[in-house]
Amino acid sequence: MSGERDAPDWEFKERDVLILRELSRDPQLSSRDLARILETEHDIEVSHVTVSESIRGMREEGVFREAIIPNEEYFIFGMFEFKINPEHFEEGWRDAMEYIRDSPNTLMYFLSDGEYQWKSVMMFPDRETESKWIHDFYKEHGEVVDNLRNSVVHNVLKFRTDPEILETLHEED
Repeated sequence: MSGERDAPDWEFKERDVLILRELSRDPQLSSRDLARILETEHDIEVSHVTVSESIRGMREEGVFREAIIPNEEYFIFGMFEFKINPEHFEEGWRDAMEYIRDSPNTLMYFLSDGEYQWKSVMMFPDRETESKWIHDFYKEHGEVVDNLRNSVVHNVLKFRTDPEILETLHEED
């Protein structure tokens, strides 16, 4: 299936983790800024060219993903859970799954254990557009889905990666 990737094959250096941490704090930092931060705050002397090459290598290997995510004030968000109808699953699951995955409204799409197997975080300009998406989805793939449960996501209180979580990527011996 398109979109699947192998796990990145990357040997993390302390410098790489620090670069990722700083970029998670401020994605707009230049390689010169990062080199300066590494030297002044972490006592790691490295050129901006090396920083740039490290970022490019991690990007090419798929160590991190880059996504444009508009400010949550511009869109409404919903959590969608798709309960599958086993009776019609075999003949229609792939088309339904790709419909969700490839929708421009899908921010994140994943599988989970439990009664609801497919889940997605969706974004829409307004409730009417969200309602139309659900209607169109049922028209196209209603036989595959027993139920589509959607929850309104409001008052988004956190929408970022904290730099501290990245510390686990490089464990010193």
